Amino acid sequence: MKVGVLALQGAVEPHAEALRDLGAAPAPVRTPAQLADVDALVVPGGESTTMSKLLDTSGLAGPLSDRLASGMPAFGTCAGMIVLAREVLDGRADQRSYGAIDIAVRRNAFGRQVDSFEAELDVAGLEDSFHGVFIRAPFVEAVGPHVEVLAAVDGHPVLCRSGPVLVAAFHPELTPDRRVHRLFLEAGA
Repeated sequence: MKVGVLALQGAVEPHAEALRDLGAAPAPVRTPAQLADVDALVVPGGESTTMSKLLDTSGLAGPLSDRLASGMPAFGTCAGMIVLAREVLDGRADQRSYGAIDIAVRRNAFGRQVDSFEAELDVAGLEDSFHGVFIRAPFVEAVGPHVEVLAAVDGHPVLCRSGPVLVAAFHPELTPDRRVHRLFLEAGA
């Protein structure tokens, strides 16, 4: 399976390494032609408003919207969660999200860069806890009826799944634990 990693900014190589560790074939996605050539897409962390602008200027905005609407599996982490959400709270007026998962997400919800933290997460479907790395992290304020909350911090959803879309407020690519990436691949990516 060829899994694209949106390579406009953010933690591209750590995601590619995690995918390779699990036997997937990662490919950078910077153009519409590269997007058309992958079976699934990882949208990494970074800065969500910048990512929104880069999707527009790269010509990827329309093709990405079409692929997500047709059911392409996607995994978004941190800013990627914001990009894939139905609604962005506290976003910029010109910031675009793609509605791939029925969640309302709040940007930088846990605070500024100095408020970044790590936490042990109880993840539905995983036997042992998962070490979550949260950097200027968002959290989910509201979930639609078909969204499964897989993990939460202080009552706020931080890992959600709906069909072939998985989103995390944290950065699983920054740990050696590949179980969250495996959840994505096993869900149809």
